[in-house]
Amino acid sequence: MMKRKKFAAWVITTAVGLSAIVPQVSAAVNFTDNGAATPYKAAVEEMAKQNVITGYGDQEFKPNQNVTRAELAKMVALALHVELKTDGKLSLSDVADSDWYQSYAAALVSVGAMKSEDGKFQPNKPVTHEQLVEVTAAVLKVDAAQVQALLGSSFVKGKFATRGEAALLMYAAQQIAPVQITSITPLNAITLQVTFSAPLPKENTDVDKAKANISFDNGLKILNIPQLKTGATATYIVPVTTQKEGTTYTMSYKGQASMTFTANTEKLQLRSAQQVAADTFEVESSLEDGVADYGYVVAAYSAGRKGAFIVDDNNMYNGKQYEILSSMRDKQVTITPEGGEAMIANYIPFTQATDGRQAPKFRLPNGQTFKSGVKYTVTSDWADIAIGTFTAKEIAPLAIQSAAQVSETSLDITLAQDPKDELFALRSVTLTPEGGGAPITAQYKLTSRKGATGTFDLQNGAKLAAGTKYTVAPVGGWATAASVTLTTK
Repeated sequence: MMKRKKFAAWVITTAVGLSAIVPQVSAAVNFTDNGAATPYKAAVEEMAKQNVITGYGDQEFKPNQNVTRAELAKMVALALHVELKTDGKLSLSDVADSDWYQSYAAALVSVGAMKSEDGKFQPNKPVTHEQLVEVTAAVLKVDAAQVQALLGSSFVKGKFATRGEAALLMYAAQQIAPVQITSITPLNAITLQVTFSAPLPKENTDVDKAKANISFDNGLKILNIPQLKTGATATYIVPVTTQKEGTTYTMSYKGQASMTFTANTEKLQLRSAQQVAADTFEVESSLEDGVADYGYVVAAYSAGRKGAFIVDDNNMYNGKQYEILSSMRDKQVTITPEGGEAMIANYIPFTQATDGRQAPKFRLPNGQTFKSGVKYTVTSDWADIAIGTFTAKEIAPLAIQSAAQVSETSLDITLAQDPKDELFALRSVTLTPEGGGAPITAQYKLTSRKGATGTFDLQNGAKLAAGTKYTVAPVGGWATAASVTLTTK
């Protein structure tokens, strides 16, 4: 079994996950003074779960106690994900570096949400309702009237705000706050683990929309939609192009929220490369080696993936840590014949983890085929392949057995035997009408294969003519077809 490289845990965070030790307090979700009759119950419980608030030593929250500027700074910074100031601290004469609220006070003053007077923060000073609203609105960058409306009739000008009211407003503010990036962990050279302040909108399930919403500098690009990790609420696996060593990247969401991280150039450890067709090869990895295809650990595939499991924030499961192989969409590898020139092979869509194996397929360029007896070596800038060399052999093409009309724009192609993989992918056939006429091209509909049969869609708006006999032939040498015909209805 190959050895895995030590997991690189580069984690860049803002407020989430950072903690401060507060004298005489202890975290508690079930506060003794937060009963069912308390109007702040749900908000207090949720904020406690997020570690935005803590209680006192006797597990009281004291919701009716006036909230101080220090307490408010912590609530706002953590609930609304204001980047904490861990270096380049602001000079506040009444705030020491050792004070539990130092980083929160510095953060809020730095973004202009809370002001200092004569160099003082006045951490123990109570906060009025209008100050509570102003601070929250400044962080959200919205009109104060919009935030005031969240407090409703409880807002009273000049009245001091309570801890319960502050918790309630933070809970409500999260509902209108724009989604922000709260942490980025580069897992390996092509995979990021990104946590947001809230679940991403459904619009990000569209590839083009996700690419428009999420951007990077220094040439890094997102390749496919972010996939929510199973068991998480807002932590996603994000596939990217290969990161460059020593580069610091900035990730942005919708052109607003942004965060920097340092590249992780650790390559994925894959097992072997082997030929599977005259122009196609696969690169295999294994759970046994600690490499998990992302389909095993993301919510979108968990129900349909046999053996799916839930990993923690460090991608541990049952005491074992896994490297996550993210989406192969638009991935490439280099394949070099012995004594020949290197070629770029492209990933074949939807071949990443089919038939229970982690073995994405790649195809040679420009209709080229393997030369029997020649050794080929596969290399990549995002993976190390333990056995990356194989000797090509003659592999018979697939055999088309029959064709059947599905509709006026599609047909089913059945092979002589089940290829047991997505070898149909990106393949085409032509249909030539009997008696003359221009042939029609049909391309395989990705993931439509059921056993030996796959559906092919007519291209360029073409339609099958009724009552016509067509001769079916493969485009290129991927298959043979001996007198295969289709007669339309």
